[in-house]
Amino acid sequence: MIEDDLELAQIITDYLASYDIEVTNTDSPYNGLSMLSLKDYKLIILDLTLPEIDGLELIPKIREKSDIPIIISSARDDILDKVMGLERGADDYLPKPYNPRELQARIKAILKRITPVQTKQEDEKKSDFILKEDDLQIYFKGELLTLTLAEFDILKLLILRNGAVIAREDFIYASDHIEDDSSLKNIDVMVSRIRSKLSKVDDSKTYIKSVRGIGYQLI
Repeated sequence: MIEDDLELAQIITDYLASYDIEVTNTDSPYNGLSMLSLKDYKLIILDLTLPEIDGLELIPKIREKSDIPIIISSARDDILDKVMGLERGADDYLPKPYNPRELQARIKAILKRITPVQTKQEDEKKSDFILKEDDLQIYFKGELLTLTLAEFDILKLLILRNGAVIAREDFIYASDHIEDDSSLKNIDVMVSRIRSKLSKVDDSKTYIKSVRGIGYQLI
């Protein structure tokens, strides 16, 4: 949740906890944006009147990084704000004040709607790759990839995170075969080589997506 009214944020957090919905709140929109790269969140509750940047301007920045569902929670009742929010990629708009029970119902409805699609996509993604960690082998669509140890570590992390955005630095920290002082440019080069090897098996799409300013994501 990105909400600068800390009292309201605590009320919502406590209420949703009773429905086993865990909420992490920040009052900084830029901090909220960076948090998307650190954890696989299921949904964002977004206020519009925020410090640093207006919520309507934040939505496109979120969409550059993620398709995560967004519920706008705002005291601004201008119909233009609602239209702009939905046009820019929000999934729902809940005007303040509202009953937290309604928020819980909308969260449940959105997650129920998207979960079957996400599960299917994840199953398809997993079926493309077979990871054999003990043998240091990765099969892609039934074909064994010829990878260096560093390339194996990079692709392994992408597969294990299964769709999460991974920072370039994380590849270095997680690998035993990439020097700690290796430049981020070296990561880009190795990812490019992995992409080339994947394309020789299936060139219908790019399986590793670049996330500007952060790193990479398996799609």
